[in-house]
Amino acid sequence: MTTILTLIASVAVVWIFTARSGNPVGHSSRFLHRRILNWAPLGVTYALLYMGRYNLTVAKNALGDLMTKSDFGVIFGWGTVVYAFAFILNGPLTDKIGGRRAMLIAAAGAGVMNALMGLFVYLKPEMNLIVMFSVLYAMNMYFQSFGAVAIVKVNSGWFHVRERGVFGGIFGILISLGIFLAFQVGQLIVDTLHTAPGADGGVVVDPPFGVFWIPSALLFLFTAIVYLIVRDRPAQAGFDNFDTGDASSGESDAPDPLRVILKKVVTNPIVLTIAAIEFCTGVLRQGIMHWYIIYGKEMGYAHDFLVTKNWGLMLFIAGATGGMTAGWMSDKLFGSRRAPVAGLLYGLMAVCVAVMAFSLNNPWVLGACVVVISYCVIGTHGVLSGTATMDFGGRKNAGTAVGLIDGMVYLGTGLQSISLGFLTEQSWSFWPPFLLPFAILGVILAGRIWHAMPQAGKKAATGAA
Repeated sequence: MTTILTLIASVAVVWIFTARSGNPVGHSSRFLHRRILNWAPLGVTYALLYMGRYNLTVAKNALGDLMTKSDFGVIFGWGTVVYAFAFILNGPLTDKIGGRRAMLIAAAGAGVMNALMGLFVYLKPEMNLIVMFSVLYAMNMYFQSFGAVAIVKVNSGWFHVRERGVFGGIFGILISLGIFLAFQVGQLIVDTLHTAPGADGGVVVDPPFGVFWIPSALLFLFTAIVYLIVRDRPAQAGFDNFDTGDASSGESDAPDPLRVILKKVVTNPIVLTIAAIEFCTGVLRQGIMHWYIIYGKEMGYAHDFLVTKNWGLMLFIAGATGGMTAGWMSDKLFGSRRAPVAGLLYGLMAVCVAVMAFSLNNPWVLGACVVVISYCVIGTHGVLSGTATMDFGGRKNAGTAVGLIDGMVYLGTGLQSISLGFLTEQSWSFWPPFLLPFAILGVILAGRIWHAMPQAGKKAATGAA
């Protein structure tokens, strides 16, 4: 019931948030409805990719000794490295082939890999699991890397700079929904399909193949839906293309050569600064999302404390509200500038991380801090990776820009995974001090680009010709 209500609430919140955001560019109602029809399948597919990514964490707990913490670290580590470096290829490739094709590759490829992981768990889970899963999960993460690039690339042609804060909010909601599907629904699948009473009064968990096969089936379904409904540009859906007011404003629709794309993106100091901020986001996001629930388990309150036992739901609520707030603030309070929102949220994160350092023995204060940090980090990620990439990469080069920036997110993820894995073995007291410098650095970097906007976007925001 909680799952159904959460899904209904997600749809309702996105619809209300979109409707109340206004129509600053003056699109027709017919266009607005077709745009919703375009990004809704993309958005659900993106959330399902998350379900087929973090289901590894749920499967690890269900597999028990068949997948040790060390095995999990190696498997997840290989996947993270492949995901981060795949953007070097897949970002420019998406700018060439279009976001729709990229999302089809992402959904179909991840669907196949999840099906194969489920098949292996079903047939031979005890046979060399670490090798097989390292290969299959790394390939899964390669296909997954098309997802964020694809959704930003498609929407860069459908949203003007002045309304992209709204999309940033929606992007945050989709991320949060995907995390909810992975952790909350994934555990529900294990509890429902793979858990039975044991002879000694405990429970017996069968190999959790369903936690891979169900996301796989859903991804195949939405591959077909995306193919039938989604279009890269308004003109392909029967509308006129329009100037989106970003870095590609006034340019032709012909794709740039690869060397031009890379030069525009990699030599742009604003894009590079956003990438550095998002590196810090990768550290803070995963440094809270994964390690808090592990800490709660070690402290003995993972199953009976409000925040830990509902961690997937908490992440959904925090991330969805953070994404909506950040998007609204960006468009309505800061004239479609993204850095001020990121700077304010990073400032709040720094305060919460500092409080964490003195609250490790207080589950209520610690729980409040990690929820607020989750609120801030998803809001920041949505407004930067989901929105600023379109602004400063431009609709023609959005794939390369989001590839660079999301790749930095996962390099940050890799750094925190290795570092906190070692530090927390020594003492959990090292956890918050490790995170704090990255929160402070995020504030400083956001301040450096506080007033940044693409030139065409500045004119649009001020009403200049």
